[in-house]
Amino acid sequence: MSLYGTLRTSVSGMNAQSNKLGTISDNIANSNTTGYKKATTDFSSLIVDSSTSEYNSGSVNTKISYDISKQGTTTSSTSATDMMVNGDGFFVVQDGGGSTYLTRAGSFTVDATTGNLVNTAGYTLMGYDISKGNNVTPVVNSTAGMVPVNIGSIALAAVPTTSGTMTANLQSTSAVVSGATPGGNTAAATYTYKSSVSVYDNLGNQVVLDVYFTKTAAANPAATPPTTGGWEMAIYNQADATTGGTTPFPYSSSALATQTLTFDSTGQLLTPATGKVSLTVPNGQTMNFDISTMTQLSNDYSIKAPTNGSPATSASDIKVNSQGIVYAVDGNGNTTNLYRIPVATVKSPDNLTPVSGNAYQVTQESGAMQIGLSGSAGVGTIKSNTLENSNVDVASELTDMIVAQRDYTANSKVFQTGTDLLDVLMNLKR
Repeated sequence: MSLYGTLRTSVSGMNAQSNKLGTISDNIANSNTTGYKKATTDFSSLIVDSSTSEYNSGSVNTKISYDISKQGTTTSSTSATDMMVNGDGFFVVQDGGGSTYLTRAGSFTVDATTGNLVNTAGYTLMGYDISKGNNVTPVVNSTAGMVPVNIGSIALAAVPTTSGTMTANLQSTSAVVSGATPGGNTAAATYTYKSSVSVYDNLGNQVVLDVYFTKTAAANPAATPPTTGGWEMAIYNQADATTGGTTPFPYSSSALATQTLTFDSTGQLLTPATGKVSLTVPNGQTMNFDISTMTQLSNDYSIKAPTNGSPATSASDIKVNSQGIVYAVDGNGNTTNLYRIPVATVKSPDNLTPVSGNAYQVTQESGAMQIGLSGSAGVGTIKSNTLENSNVDVASELTDMIVAQRDYTANSKVFQTGTDLLDVLMNLKR
């Protein structure tokens, strides 16, 4: 056995333990880094040819691996843009140069300059723009179609009214109105009940509708089926009403809709058979009022008429659901979809190459990147208001550090002994 071989072997042992101490140091330093994955130093022996009468010492090799596939514990957050992938998969991000990476670090905030969502390391979150209602069909092996998720200054477009539900009871004991009714739009028009309903046009302007109910016929038990009275329903644009007088009639424009209402002997709506009244909102869309639940009973007149639509407004809040959909909430509680965040997977995540900023590059060993949607088969689910902690166990790291320190010391003793023996050989010559 060569004494020089002993020295080389002990040096390789010290280098190996030094590598182990290096990974332990990184792990402990990043034990509170969001999405950090533990680095591990694995050892393998390097054997040199020997004979039965002479042993040649070899050395030890190290390989650094990463527990990327092992999920860390979770922490709740008050920010909706703090996200994690629960299960397999990664967020797709880009650096300032446009290069694509994968990451589990989901602590995203709005960049003050660009308005993009960026994580602590400055990587920009990528997603699909669905603000125009377009469906998402990911290119499974490419980032084609992805754009930076930008929520810096969102002005929500107006939502014109297209539907509403009118639930009302018309008192069955109401007197029949004789003479002109609102449907004729004359100054002499009289009516039984009047209510107003707010809707929105294409620009988000509020349009107030005047809704008139007028009892026009008494009950007709001989009808087939028997009826308990007829009513006229007339709807006008309040902006067209006559001002300055004692009556809003005549309106400057004709009724937006008129409809005859009849009820059966139990007070349930008979006509219109469709249970709907249609009209076109001035400068807006065609909308349908669902009046199928309207009744004529002895109770007092009552009405409720919720409708959709909203004015143009700024977003009051940003949310992310389990499908990875980023949506804005306005001051009226209406929601607008903005982006859908994809989830990328690879066959062997532990073989990804780590880069600075807690991100990873795809390699041949990891397999090609595949794009899916949150919660689909084989893909993890995006969770908002949650962050994934480091998967480092500090107690285990400290234990390994003590062992590595002992082993480094032992290898240094071998090196020292080899050096002493070489000194003995040199002294023999003297």
